[in-house]
Amino acid sequence: MLHEAPHRWGGKAAAGDAPPRIPAAHAPFEAELVPATAIPAELREQWQALAGWAAEPNSFAEPWFVEASLRHFAPRDGAHLLIARSRGELVGTALFCTASRYGRTPVRHVENWRHHNQFLGAPLIRRGAEADFWRAALEQLDAADWASGFLHVTALAEGGPVHRGLVAAAASMDRACPVVHRERRPLLHSDLSPEDYFERNVSKKRRSEYRRLRSRLAEAGRLELRSLEDAAQVGPWSEEFLALESAGWKGEAGSALACAPATAAFFREAIAGAFAAGRLSFLRLDVDRRPIAMLTSFLAPPGAFGFKSAIDPDFARYSPGMLLQIDNLAILDQPEIEWMDSCASEQHPVASLWSEWRDLVRVSVRLSGFSRGLAYSGARLIEEGARLVGPRRRSASLPPGRGTAR
Repeated sequence: MLHEAPHRWGGKAAAGDAPPRIPAAHAPFEAELVPATAIPAELREQWQALAGWAAEPNSFAEPWFVEASLRHFAPRDGAHLLIARSRGELVGTALFCTASRYGRTPVRHVENWRHHNQFLGAPLIRRGAEADFWRAALEQLDAADWASGFLHVTALAEGGPVHRGLVAAAASMDRACPVVHRERRPLLHSDLSPEDYFERNVSKKRRSEYRRLRSRLAEAGRLELRSLEDAAQVGPWSEEFLALESAGWKGEAGSALACAPATAAFFREAIAGAFAAGRLSFLRLDVDRRPIAMLTSFLAPPGAFGFKSAIDPDFARYSPGMLLQIDNLAILDQPEIEWMDSCASEQHPVASLWSEWRDLVRVSVRLSGFSRGLAYSGARLIEEGARLVGPRRRSASLPPGRGTAR
């Protein structure tokens, strides 16, 4: 998905604003890999400004999210931050770490660092500098003693400028950049009004059912849609979300954010950071001022990203989560937002409401050196073997006449 119009962090460019100079191809690059610890204030400011001119928006690569992530989920062996500049201007940042396993295979290699609550892997790269940034990244990793094996990059938007830039950079260094895994997830992307979009994608019968559920909720008490606007309420709303999520099936399964101190603290900090940066959408559906559904999203014009949602199990029969998702269609009316990535699986209920899709890929690129080349070749052979054998194993394990689940 391409987004060519320049955009500013927090909204559109102000009148009279001139876009920053875009480095020409092969412009002099200064790149360094440094241990990723605290982000200096000066770099943080430049990094956040870079988000407004990035080739691809990615809330999960903005400094407020990265800082919270490093504080609570830093990898055991540490992460390394790539900082790339051209003629003194910051043109890209990325985080890398080492991993000991490649899928089920014990192969040590380098990955773009992500954690389980980080739903997109694209680094922030200034538009026009994508290939030069990735070339600099590969050169830095080639020279790094700690960078073993090969580079495996996860959760890239397929065919987007960041993915294309990596392919081009690898090709310029005579290296392949194959897609080794692909998945898709629901996307909201339409010029229709919220009402017309809802009518187009949802059958008349189901629309009637949602209206009936909303009416029944209104009979149970005062039904109110609320949006977080007051900085003083960021903390209380975050705590209410953590409690609401814990009351449901995630709490029973031990996967709710509040089940671990680190994930709960991370959520609080990420939400506070997003609000302070003007990047947060936090909606809730209340009955008598009691939240029965809550939805958090991050804004990164021209895009937006779903983050976390929760519902009150006592009201589950009313489908409050879907009612809140229907309310969230109002984002289509925001002129600075063109699309919203659900960051949800293909089977998520929102797929019954949204009709567009986003494809994400993982790719692998060889690093220089004989032993690294062997690791890359071995991993690719195992991958190809699994790809050929996998369909036969899956089809043999399925009952006749059935396929894999959607």
